[in-house]
Amino acid sequence: MAIEQRLRELDARHRDLDLIIENEARRPAVDATRLSAMKRQKLKLKEEIESIRQSIDHH
Repeated sequence: MAIEQRLRELDARHRDLDLIIENEARRPAVDATRLSAMKRQKLKLKEEIESIRQSIDHH
């Protein structure tokens, strides 16, 4: 049960970060460093989500 909750939390953070990235990218004066850091964070979240899903599938 705790794993499913963690997965939901990560999914929500991933979606939220995606929206923030989209909004940041639309700004006239894009902060490329901040945008890049957020994209890296989003990728790490995606990797963690996939890792959890794979562990669930293999049990």
